[in-house]
This record gives sequence, C-alpha cells and structure tokens, in this order.
Amino acid sequence: MTTPQGPTPDSGVGRVRWTIISMAFLATTINYVDRANLGVALPYMTEDLGLSSTASGVLLGAFFWTYAFMQMPSGYLVDRFGPRRMMFAALVGWSVVTMLIGAATGFVILLLLRFLLGVGESPTYPANSKIVSRWFPVRERGIAASIFDSGGRAGTALALPLIAVLIGLIGWRASFLVCGVVGLVFAVLWLRVYRDPGDHSAVTAAELAHIRSDTGQEEPTAPEMRWRELLAYRTTWGMVGGFFCLSFVLYFFITWFPSYLVDARGFDLLQLGILGMLPPLLAMPAQWLGGLLQDRLISRGHPVSVARKVPLVSGLVLSSVIVFAGQAPNAGVALVLLTVSYCALTFAASSLWALPGDVAPSPGNVGSLAGIQGFASNLAGAVSPIVVGILLDLTGGSYVVPLTVAGLVALAGASIYAFGIGRIAPLGTTQPDTTSPEPPNRTHQD
Repeated sequence: MTTPQGPTPDSGVGRVRWTIISMAFLATTINYVDRANLGVALPYMTEDLGLSSTASGVLLGAFFWTYAFMQMPSGYLVDRFGPRRMMFAALVGWSVVTMLIGAATGFVILLLLRFLLGVGESPTYPANSKIVSRWFPVRERGIAASIFDSGGRAGTALALPLIAVLIGLIGWRASFLVCGVVGLVFAVLWLRVYRDPGDHSAVTAAELAHIRSDTGQEEPTAPEMRWRELLAYRTTWGMVGGFFCLSFVLYFFITWFPSYLVDARGFDLLQLGILGMLPPLLAMPAQWLGGLLQDRLISRGHPVSVARKVPLVSGLVLSSVIVFAGQAPNAGVALVLLTVSYCALTFAASSLWALPGDVAPSPGNVGSLAGIQGFASNLAGAVSPIVVGILLDLTGGSYVVPLTVAGLVALAGASIYAFGIGRIAPLGTTQPDTTSPEPPNRTHQD
C-alpha cells in the first residue's frame, strides 16, 4: 500500500522528514496487524481451543495489561536510548512472539504470549512521538502525528482481509507465522534507514534549520522533570483521563469488532474481509484531516490549545453515535454508524501524539509524557474488551449494552478534554502562550 505524504509548501528545504514519518507509519501498521491478528482469528480459534466469550475477552485484554504498564518504562527508555534502537528492539520482540502465538495449544499459553506481545510492542508509540518532536516543527506536528498514528487504522484494515485470506489458505496458526516474519524483515530495514535529523546524511542544512525553526531543539526549554513532577500538573492528568476514554471506545474496533460482524450481523469470512475493512480505511483520511486542520489553525495564528482541542472534543462527541449501532435495523445501517464513530474517533486522535511534544518542559521529557498518556490509553485497552466480554455473557450475546456504555464513555472523554485540561503549553512555564496569559496549570492551583 502507499504511505501518506506530507504537505508540500516547504518541499524546497528537503523531504527526508516525510520519509522518516512514512517509516514510522509502516512500523505502526505492522504493529497493528500483529495486534489485531488475534481479533480476526478468534472466531476460528475458539472452535479449536474451546474458548468462552469471557475467556476470549481476557485474551484480547491481556495484551493491554502488560502493554499499558510498560508504557512509562518504555517512554523512559526511548528518552534514554533514542527511537532508533528502541523501535528496532520492539519490532524484533513483538515479531518473535507473534510467530509463537501460532503454536499455542491452550488458554494459558495464549495468555502468557499475549502478555509478552504487550511488552514487545510497548516502545512503539513513545518512540514515534519522540520522532515527531525531533523531526518536525510545531506547525507540522499535527499532520506528522496523524500520519504515524493512522498506521493503526491501516493495520486494522489490512488485518481483516489479510488474515482472513491467510486463514482461508493456510489456517489461523500459519497466519501468525507470516505476520511475524514480515515484522523481522522490516526491523532490518528500520535499522538501516532511521537516524536522528542531525545524524542523517540525506538531511540538508536547510531542512535541519526548518525542523528546528520552532521546536526549541537547539537547547532544552527547561530542566528535565521527574515523573512525579510531571504528574503534578492538571494537563498531564487531563491527557490521562481523556485518552483513557477515547481508547476505551477505539479498542472495541481493534478487538471485538470482527466478532461483532460475525456473531451479531451474520458476516461470513468473505464479507468480514471486504466490508469489515471499510471503517478503518475511511478512518485514515479522517485522521489526516484532523492533523491538517490543526496545522492550518496554528499557521493562521490560533493558540495551540485551540488547534488541539477542536478535533479532540468534536470528534469524541460525534463518536458517541456508536450507541445506536446495537439497535440498528440491519447490518448496513449498523456498519454506517460504526464507520462514522470510528472516523470521528480517529479525527479526535489526530491531536493525541502531538500533545507530548507540546507540553514537555524539555525535549528529554517527550518520551516520558508519551508513555504516561500511553499507559492510560492501554489501561483502557485492557479493561474495554473484558467489560465487553462480561456484558455479552450477561446479556446472552447482545451488543446493545456494550455499545451504549462505549457511547457514554466517549462523551465523558469529550468533557475531560474540553474542561479538564487547561492551556496546552510546556509544563512549568509562567507565560507559555501570550494569547492566554493564565497561571501555570498545576493541579493544586486549579
């Protein structure tokens, strides 16, 4: 598939940064194919392994338990060792575990391997957020973050037809082996291509100057903070709470969505592979639109707070239409509603991975802040599939209650981003935004 390209107004200074973010996009795509493999294969694995809905929910959520709790250590390691080495380690680690999942013989082994998969994938997003802060000026970070994060949508979309075809041709076990091999090949390519801007032989002096034009990369903007100091700020906790809510809904699409189409709407393998990929595919341009909107608002002089919050709040409000999908009269209406919800979520998500670079008091804190909000996101990923599985067992397999809960959580997330986060600016600054001369947004001052 083709990778998205960045805007062209500054193409005269060089385009290596767009090659780098395209590599990050591809790494994220592979990440999500491997992550979503179990969700696509699950309806067929349950027959072989005798898994209940609750057991399936536990397996889907187990990945996120370790993935969530490794986010903060991984963010620290990304700050310590850099995105090049940490992304390579992540690619190798999760690819090997993916291959081993294909050999699993029961619930306990699958559970342990899902735990290990979460550990292996955990450096990916902190590394990508660090890449955005190192390679892009603030006015381009919206679209840059949207590009790499939309790899999640691409991976989810590809997983449905790709894994469905592999299962049909060679079985569900071999599908995991193929995905793992692809990840190992890309790990070698990553190590050969990626360098930081100042070390990359293809980066011109003009492009390096452009990258650093408004990022403060010449020297730290403030001393690095420890985690407990970062957690003293209202902005940090708003990022945590809002991302938890957004991810609670988003991970329904990553985990239970294929089962919903098969069990609740009667899709066969072919329909699952073709129609099931439409929501994540359409969600990709929705996310790019959110990133472009942010960059346009910033270029026109609007505060960063306004640019980031507009897609966050409006997208989460619109995503609550997921409530109506469970009671839709037919599969077509349900698929339209779910597609709108998914696109609205990714439109909102376009802001998420630019935030760590926006609020970090020092370049050395970007990975740590990405890890902190990533922990919240994936804690939701651990909780969401289990909640859905339990509700399905309690309601005899009906998706009405789980989808209603998801819609209410989306509205809660919109409220947090609208009212729970103060000004989006570097933590600890007294006048971070001349258009919004408020005091620093520490928790105890609010």
